[in-house]
Amino acid sequence: MDQVDAVVIGAGVVGLAVGRALAMRGLETLVLEREQAIGTGVSSRNSEVIHAGLYYPAGSLKARLCVRGKALLYTHCESHGVAHRRCGKLVVATSPDQLDGLRALRAKAAANGVDDLRWLSREEALAMEPQLRCEAALLSPSTGIVDSHGLMLSLQGDLERHGGAVAFGAAVNGVRRDGALHVVRAGDIELGARIVVNASGLSAPLVAAAIEGLPPPPKARFSKGCYFALQGRAPFCRLVYPLPQDAWLGVHLTLDLGGQARFGPDAQWLPELTHPDQLDYEVDPARAAVFYDDVRRYWPALPDGALVPAYSGVRPKIHAPHEPAPDFRIDGPAQHGVPGLVNLMGIESPGLTSALAVAEEALARLG
Repeated sequence: MDQVDAVVIGAGVVGLAVGRALAMRGLETLVLEREQAIGTGVSSRNSEVIHAGLYYPAGSLKARLCVRGKALLYTHCESHGVAHRRCGKLVVATSPDQLDGLRALRAKAAANGVDDLRWLSREEALAMEPQLRCEAALLSPSTGIVDSHGLMLSLQGDLERHGGAVAFGAAVNGVRRDGALHVVRAGDIELGARIVVNASGLSAPLVAAAIEGLPPPPKARFSKGCYFALQGRAPFCRLVYPLPQDAWLGVHLTLDLGGQARFGPDAQWLPELTHPDQLDYEVDPARAAVFYDDVRRYWPALPDGALVPAYSGVRPKIHAPHEPAPDFRIDGPAQHGVPGLVNLMGIESPGLTSALAVAEEALARLG
């Protein structure tokens, strides 16, 4: 049986960040990816936003790792030439009854260590973005956008420069303990490793369930989000977000690095599905009707017929629709008692922003 120091399951942005961190520690590291390319799941189907850390409960992993990850991400992008831009974001109250919610969001951000927010009156917000409709807004200048594929390529490059590698077409279907080693089974191949990190995104609870000696993991659940692109010139220079609703940040306007505006995602729970292979990423054009209503609350000039289906993504949920959104789930030996093993589950937004900090946390939990 071949052996390496560490195996990472999943070559999305988090898996690549973990693999990179392990390799940079001098460990022989292999990242196993079931598909034929990096980042084909959650990592390639999102808003590509660098979040500031506004939304998450104080002291939570999401709050701490988002704020830390944002700083690490900007530094990494600058040092590695990854395309990105600190475009800023406006979070808007579109009616007077939302002003208290906006104030509460400002307080939550301050508790998370986000100290650069600026309260804007209606007049100040419209001076920045004349087509906006709002009662007030919060300006988040450290929010940005990033080329997510370029980021993943840079992480893969660091991994490989430090002696690591990615193996494609390697779907993991079991992990068992053999003495001091974990034996990872991918198809007919078995590979021994002292360290295993499950960073398989949508499949993470299913992979965790196939690891011998662990308590039952949370059930894998899925929530689909569709995006619609705007035909024509973007009306804003900054991202525009409504007030959030629990874990869903609302139908917001984001920009890509080419200046194209897109709206989304919405939230559509898929309770009947039990495996990522069952997912359908097609965007139903009829869903645009709800988008028009939501977007016109902050951009009333949105023309009829201006939205066209773009793409969709699926969030890796570990809770049911009626339950409050949980924190990131990072289970190391202190949580499950198995040495050399970390399971990363429910790594949805702000997972992209937090990826480098999640990698730090995973290694810290390994000891």
